Amino acid sequence: MVGIKDVARQAGVSVGTVSNVINRPDLVAEGTRDRVQAVIERLGYVRSESARQLRAGRSRIISLLVLDMANPFFVDVASGAERAAREAGLGVMVCNSAQSSDEEADYLSLFAEHRVRGVLVTPADADGVNLRDFRRHDIPFVHVDREVPAAEGCSVSVDDVEGGALAGRHLLSRGHRGMVYVSGSMRLPQCQDRLTGALAALAEHGLPPGALRHIETERLDVAAGREAGVRLLAMSPRPTAVFCANDLLALGVLQALFAAGVSVPGEVALVGYDDIEFAAAAAVPLTSVRQPAFRMGRTAADLLIEETGEDAADHRHRRIVLQPELVVRDSTSRTALPRQG
Repeated sequence: MVGIKDVARQAGVSVGTVSNVINRPDLVAEGTRDRVQAVIERLGYVRSESARQLRAGRSRIISLLVLDMANPFFVDVASGAERAAREAGLGVMVCNSAQSSDEEADYLSLFAEHRVRGVLVTPADADGVNLRDFRRHDIPFVHVDREVPAAEGCSVSVDDVEGGALAGRHLLSRGHRGMVYVSGSMRLPQCQDRLTGALAALAEHGLPPGALRHIETERLDVAAGREAGVRLLAMSPRPTAVFCANDLLALGVLQALFAAGVSVPGEVALVGYDDIEFAAAAAVPLTSVRQPAFRMGRTAADLLIEETGEDAADHRHRRIVLQPELVVRDSTSRTALPRQG
């Protein structure tokens, strides 16, 4: 393995000069700099990041731990975080907890072992035990897509109660007087908050909580949505409006309805959540509550970079709540004849 001493020997300069060419090229005369760079390229020298980290006492890597990288929503979050990190000269290590508390704990231990600069995390552990344990390593972290009090650290989230209310109000405005809410595990605060918002919309229209029926799934993916779609087709009376906790569930429900010959939106109106790219490209373009995913990731990374940068002493934890937006498409474009019950 080629080392910095090999480069210095071949270029006829000191190790310190090679280090300056790599880290502070403005301090080295142009001719010397060009000669050293030519040797670096010829030998294929790559500096040891672990050695550099030991000398500098800090990592150039931040970690992003999300619930499900198969969900395009989290891909957009990661893209936003990566953009902010690159602008700061940092890299991002993206990991997937798969909504598992145990896998989350394993990854947090890995981050601690590698002494990453900081962590962006959408918690899978609803009780918060994993992050409480992680605090002892003194590695800063920011909650993403999860609102927490500022005293517990920085967080960037979306007002999911308002998002659920937007979906509920929209369906009610289309003439529906009852709906089904399809969610993932209700241990996830996002699923709880979106339900709270939908119930608030019903209350605004003088309707009881019983006007909203609930199907809970173990996962937040298309397959779980198909399974939920089969369950709601068996309901009596069949619902005319469905609100799903994310777009992947909604796409699965849409597939189940199509397979059963049920018209969307003619017989059933359907609303998703996140507004991923596939929502607009579905067989019936999907009405969805848009989350600013890219902005969420970028904002969270900016907060973490601030907390771990040169001005860290001046950093103050902040709780940032972004606002959702309803995007209306064909899946709710016509008013179905609502069945009571």
